[in-house]
Amino acid sequence: MRSLFLAGALVAATLTAQAQGTIKFDSENFDFKNVAEGTLATHEFTFTNTGNQPVVIANVQASCGCTTPEWTKTPVLPGKTGSVKAVYNSNGRPGQFNKTVTVTSNASNASVILTIKGSVLSREAMQKTYTAEQIAASARLTISEPTLSLGKLEPNRTATARFHFKNTGKKNLTVTGLQSGCNCVSFKGNAMPQGIAPGESGTITLQYAPHEVGEKTEVVSLLSNDMSTPAVKVTLKASVVKSLTEQSMLREADARVPFK
Repeated sequence: MRSLFLAGALVAATLTAQAQGTIKFDSENFDFKNVAEGTLATHEFTFTNTGNQPVVIANVQASCGCTTPEWTKTPVLPGKTGSVKAVYNSNGRPGQFNKTVTVTSNASNASVILTIKGSVLSREAMQKTYTAEQIAASARLTISEPTLSLGKLEPNRTATARFHFKNTGKKNLTVTGLQSGCNCVSFKGNAMPQGIAPGESGTITLQYAPHEVGEKTEVVSLLSNDMSTPAVKVTLKASVVKSLTEQSMLREADARVPFK
């Protein structure tokens, strides 16, 4: 009888161990290579739940205060994907960097370490002098509508901002990063336009997640190989309110209701 009990317990333990989610990242390392000082270097690590139970990320801890992590907060079902974003603030940090973020979850591999690295080029190193001929022959980033109003937003809720551009220069255009006064703007999915031919148009998609309530104006510098204007500025505007739901309820309360 005792042996049957032990055998049953062993089978139950085996089944429990097998019934678990597993996190598998597409890659656990990313090299930014060269980053202009002041840039919020952002990379999004994507993972798939290859197990048979939902995965929930409990926490993501960065190795330093200069790196801010964001991650999928909802359960990731078997076969579905989630992400962990690492944002490195290069402002005032010229030189090499190598940072980690530790992902803790209920998966079978409960702790996964992701690594970002690169080299921050100082502002002095970035201030190159070009000849008139070089400037005339370079790429040129032209934004059709540099100011975008996003209306009303809630704090820490991500909004999408799309800026349409055209390469009006004579060489292929490559966007290399962005600079922002807040740690709340990034490229959506790290989608930075690359190799845009002269005369071609495209869209730069940013994610904006303001942290505080109030009227917000964020000036963002888009960095590129445009020698005439290496940092083209765009502006995001938003009215950040505590709760859009509360405002909607107030509007309904003030609305006139016809007699029935």
